Amino acid sequence: MIHFHGLPITPEKAAIAAIENGFAFVSHRYPDQLGIAVEYSKGFAADNGAFSAWKSGNPITDWTPYYQWVEDLRRIHKFQFAIIPDVINGTEKQNDDLINQWPWRGANLAIGLPVWHLHESLSRLERLSNEWPYIALGSSGQFAQIGTPHWWNRMAQAMAVLCDSGGRPRCKFHGLRQLAPDLTVRFPYASGDSTDIAQNIGIDSKWTGAYQPETKAGRAQILRHRIESRQSPIIWHPDHRAIQPHLFAQADGEAA
Repeated sequence: MIHFHGLPITPEKAAIAAIENGFAFVSHRYPDQLGIAVEYSKGFAADNGAFSAWKSGNPITDWTPYYQWVEDLRRIHKFQFAIIPDVINGTEKQNDDLINQWPWRGANLAIGLPVWHLHESLSRLERLSNEWPYIALGSSGQFAQIGTPHWWNRMAQAMAVLCDSGGRPRCKFHGLRQLAPDLTVRFPYASGDSTDIAQNIGIDSKWTGAYQPETKAGRAQILRHRIESRQSPIIWHPDHRAIQPHLFAQADGEAA
């Protein structure tokens, strides 16, 4: 799988350490380090910024600037894909309408990834996986907190839709905010992203002991190695439940 590390990361040397010869995730809401991604990464993807805007209490309503930004980015050879605009905790109709407004279809279909939110119906997931070669999975609604028993159970239900009887994915999928090693080793992601490096290199209390790195760039390298040391399986194994039976035993007793 491809591990996309979210920017911005400060200081600049730490940002370079996090993505050099790797992959970057650049948000339209915080695009200041796009130049670093273009110069130092192997490739980068564009995030629509909907999650950050929603968290701030000011959800995006006009997506024209984002479309214009993607039009410029897609001409850069390192560009991988862009996340299609979505409404966090929105209705299926709201999100389908945004997909229908996406400018690039046909031969350019691979430019964008539609988002299936875990609170949405499995029938919508099936439809998206049949219509698009690559989709994104976003944690939302009652499944907003990643790693809870309820979340694990919902992801298992999603895998049953996304994968055939042999566990092979019917399309590629990207895990939004899903690069924790205990996640990547269980699901057959094509890619995922997180801001784990950006969030943790500045928390001094987490970096103690005789062997702590001297710089934030050093911290970024350690975190990147930890994240990228795990790869996703090629196929989905339902018996992966046995790896964390205490989680799935609780999840199985909950309603979807």
